[in-house]
Amino acid sequence: MAFKLTSLMGNSQMLDGGAMFGNVPKALWSRWSKVDTNNRIPLACRCLLIQTENRNILLETGIGAFFEPKLRERYGVVEEEHVLAESLSRIGLKPTDIDTIVLSHLHFDHAGGLLKPYQTGSEPSLLFESARIVTSKRAWERALDPHPRDRASFIPGLTKMLDNDRLILIEDSEHNAALPKAFSFRFSEGHTPGMMLTKISGTTSSIVFGADLVPGTAWVHLPVTMGYDRNPEVVVNEKETLMNDLATSKTYLFYTHDPDVACSQIEQEGGKFKPTNNKPVVENWAI
Repeated sequence: MAFKLTSLMGNSQMLDGGAMFGNVPKALWSRWSKVDTNNRIPLACRCLLIQTENRNILLETGIGAFFEPKLRERYGVVEEEHVLAESLSRIGLKPTDIDTIVLSHLHFDHAGGLLKPYQTGSEPSLLFESARIVTSKRAWERALDPHPRDRASFIPGLTKMLDNDRLILIEDSEHNAALPKAFSFRFSEGHTPGMMLTKISGTTSSIVFGADLVPGTAWVHLPVTMGYDRNPEVVVNEKETLMNDLATSKTYLFYTHDPDVACSQIEQEGGKFKPTNNKPVVENWAI
């Protein structure tokens, strides 16, 4: 089966660089990213659209525009409008054209785009109201019962909106009938329990959606972890396994939060991993 891949921008964020680079001092991470006077760095919420002759599958929805103004400011959401909806419109698609959405996990910067933009006096509601939602069983369970450390990362009431016959929970890495056979999964525990990384194996290339295990090119370096990671040592171990696989197979890695690079391949040099063959955008890429 032929696949056409397109990277789509969602709403962008400005978040504290110290939180995003956790164990790395500012003197180092400020070389890798622009930083404003409030110590915040720019972050994308990039999604990946996979199209076949009769399907439109979206990997994640970004943060969206569901926050009320006070929270939008707190979490550094830059745009008021729903950027992902506009990105889809520019390529001739409506939210109702998306038949399946795959979520690595349900933190608000990955699932918030499921919701319509905030309107004063209106209750939150789904923008992608007819799409099937695919996520991991463990990630779903975490959203149902978050730990106090990450409770603020989940959207109140979202699981109730999604808990219907269109919800599909993945428990293992094998193919699921809701998706083409070229889709497979691996699971990560270091950032949040059960985070699901999707792999699409095409006839000419393959790509893995890095989610928050590797949110951007700066995090390819193994020791770099985020302050948001629940278990940084597990993150490092999981990244090492992933990077070895990617470097050996020449598989591309897709970055959801990198403001400048959509995906790259990985190579190992001098005992370290680094991104190579960077693609700033993915546009009508046939694999």
